[in-house]
Parts: sequence; structure tokens; C-alpha cells
Amino acid sequence: MENFTMLQFFEWYYPGDGSLYEHLKNDAERLKNIGIDAVWLPPAYKGEAGGYSVGYDVYDIYDLGEFDQKGTVRTKYGTKQQLVDAVQTAKSKGLAVYMDIVLNHMGGADEKETVTVRKVNPDNRNEFTSEPYEIEAFTKFTFPGRHGEHSQFVWDWQCFSGIDYDAGNNESAIFSIQNQYGEAWEDVVGDENGNFDYLMLDDIDTRNPAVRDELKRWGKWFHDTVQFDGMRLDAIKHISYEFYNDWLDNLREQTGQELFTVGEYWSYEVSLLQEYITATEGRMSLFDAPLHENLHNASAYGKDYDLTRIFENTLVAANPSRAVTLVENHDTQPLQSLALPVEQWFKPLAYALILLREHGYPCVFYSDLYGSKYTDKGDDGNDHEVELPALGEMESLLYARKHIAYGAQRDYFDNPNCIGWTREGDGDHENSGCAVLLTNGDECSKSMEVGQAHAGKVFVDYLNKHDAEVTINEEGWGEFFARAGSVSVWAVKK
Repeated sequence: MENFTMLQFFEWYYPGDGSLYEHLKNDAERLKNIGIDAVWLPPAYKGEAGGYSVGYDVYDIYDLGEFDQKGTVRTKYGTKQQLVDAVQTAKSKGLAVYMDIVLNHMGGADEKETVTVRKVNPDNRNEFTSEPYEIEAFTKFTFPGRHGEHSQFVWDWQCFSGIDYDAGNNESAIFSIQNQYGEAWEDVVGDENGNFDYLMLDDIDTRNPAVRDELKRWGKWFHDTVQFDGMRLDAIKHISYEFYNDWLDNLREQTGQELFTVGEYWSYEVSLLQEYITATEGRMSLFDAPLHENLHNASAYGKDYDLTRIFENTLVAANPSRAVTLVENHDTQPLQSLALPVEQWFKPLAYALILLREHGYPCVFYSDLYGSKYTDKGDDGNDHEVELPALGEMESLLYARKHIAYGAQRDYFDNPNCIGWTREGDGDHENSGCAVLLTNGDECSKSMEVGQAHAGKVFVDYLNKHDAEVTINEEGWGEFFARAGSVSVWAVKK
């Protein structure tokens, strides 16, 4: 069994110069060589903001950078041909490619329509605050720049369950569209805001059988066109779980492929993640948002954080086979909507916690491998310059995951400021086995067992934080060290 690692191959502020797909094409071989097995690419279709769109303001799911729409042919990341070429190259180098799927909402409609709606209380979406009345809404999508190529489907108000703008009265609110498929919202997991089906823009109504059929057709077309290996599903908290059960079953049957899928149900309550996994009957994994929150808190509280509790109330502890673990993503990076960044000093410790243990499918964030620098407005209305340096330890940690972090795991979570674990190694990976020690306080040491198979071997720190050499005794134990506020990964000296 081999350890696999995913890389989120973008960040929110990646330059809008159409270079991302070429970047992947040029770096695919190196990524595979340093221990990356799969890349998650951003939404590939034309957004409302055209060439500036990060991809989550979906306009036309059939325009992958092929048609002159929203002021541009290419997307922020490149053209359709560049996407297809990059995926082909990545796969030829041994990488799996996961595409970001955004089927919750659409924006940038081509025409207005007269629509019957009821206003709802934004804090309790199940509570109507008006009788039905008519408004002017941007709900008709005809895609004139595509001229019916790939699909002739026209989206109109009957394809949506909610909107947030009355164009006739220039009023912003949450409006429930009163269509023939239901006066209320679709069923979703959780009771946040009463019902959190509505998130933003024109909310797609998957109760409409024509919509459902079109999204199934599109899924097959998208896979035939791009030949991806898996998917990241956006905003599933706001989409009918029953729809995704049907849609995933259909796509897997149509393609004859497993299509690994991870969903973004962003909640810090592990019980809700478990409820969603139950509702979807294990059809997808989920990002471990509760673990991300713990990592953020650990970085913010420093030595006052009890590291023995780092995995409490996390998905990787409760349901390890369905947990995709992460340290950062495009939503949690500084100045973004779910900003909960992990401070730089703690990132090597955080990555050791997701990369070197036996459970979870870890996802590395683009900026932590490549670095990022950007400016944007903060909550205070002022511009802030942010620099996220590439993590110097990343390649060593990836090497350790791919080559040495195997075998039985023993935990030593017995000190709030100094925790460790060992991996015994296995017969399939030469010189595998390691001891990991990390501290959020002063320098520390701990006696840990790596197994009698390592008796007499000399272990050194693969992160080069500590210059000691540790000889494993005949019982298979050693005394391992970590510098203050740091992590060390001890393994067989080469």
C-alpha cells in the first residue's frame, strides 16, 4: 500500500494571466517526483467575471475557455485546449487530475424575466416574510456567444429556486422562486439558517427533471472532453444530497470509472459531516474542516494550546476512510471568505500531522508549495499586502510521506506541549519507519518505540532541525528530540 497526497493546484489570488494550465504542464513531472499523486484544478468554466473569475461565479459550464463570452475567450487559467493538454500531460507523468465541480448556482444571466417570488427571513429561510408577488430577475441564460454548441439547453426561472436581487426595484434580499417544483427550498443536511439551500446568485433547482437531465448530460460531456480522474464538489452544504447521489451514480455508470470524489461541506461540527456521509451512503469523502479549525487554533494559541487534543472532534478521528485533511485552502487563506489561516510557524507541525500519520488523505495547498503574494481589501476596508512564503520543509515532508511513513503507528500524546508518534515501517519500502516529535513550547525530548526491527540503527532528523544521531536500543526504543516550536522527523540515516 502506498501513501497518496493531493495538491490543490491554485489559490484565490493566482495571477489572471491564463498561465495556470501551462504551469501544470511544465511542472507535472517534478510534482510526481516530489511525492504528489493527484492535482485538484479550479473550476474550468466561464464565470460571470470573465477572465477575472476564480470560477465559483459560474456562467456557462460548457465554456471551458472556448467561446467569446463575458469579454474573453480564455478563462482566468487558460483556454480549453490548454486545459485538455495539461490534463493529458499530467496523467502521462503519473498524476491523477481532480476537477472542481460547481453545480449550486449560476450568475451573469443574459436576460431578465418576470418571476413570482416570496421574500424570506435571511436568518430563517423557512420563514416567508411576504405573500407571492412578481419581480424582474436576471434568470434567463441563452449563452449567445456559444450559439448552441455542445448544448442547446436554455436556463430560465423554472430552473432556479432562489435569487438575491430584484432588478425592477433595485432591491437585494433573499427571494424564494415560486415554481412548479416546490414553494420552499430543497432538502439539505443541517438546519443552519433554517435551511441553507440558498447561498448566492441564481440557486439551481435540481427538483426540475429537465435541469437534472441537463446536468447529467453535462457531466458525461465534461468527462469525455477533459478525461479527469476525480472531482471536488463545491458548496454541497447548499445542494440536495439526493441530487448528488443520483448524479454521481449516473456519471460513474456512464464512464465506468470510480471517480474519487471529495465534497466541501464546510462545517466545524463533525456530527454534521457524519450525517452528510450517511445521507450520501459513502459516495464521497469530505474535507476535514474541524481539523483545520484545530490547526488554526493551535497556531494562534501557541504553547497555551493542548496538543494532545489536536484530533478531538475531527473527521479523521471519527471516520478516517472518508477524511481529506488540509492545512489551508483558497477560502481559508488570509482575506478570504472563510479566513482562518494557520500561522506560518505552525505550518510544518500541521503538515507533519496530516502527512505522516496513517489516516486521512492529505491535501497540500498551492501557496505552501509555491508561495504567494497578493493585495486585497480586508474587513476594515483597507488594502492589505499578504505574503505566504513557500514552506521550506515541504519537500522533505512529502519525501517522508511517500517513502518512510509506513507501518504500525504508536502515539505518544502524553504532554500538552510535546507530542509524538512512530511508524514501524513495512517490508515494501526500504528503510521505512520513523519517529515524529513536535512541540509548541520549549525544546523537548521523548522516549518512543519504533520497533525491534530497527535495533542498532541510527536515526537522524530528515528536516535538519536537530543535529543529534539517535541509536535505537535492542528493545526498539530511542530518545528523540524537537527544537522549540518545531517538528523533527527521525528516520534511518542514509
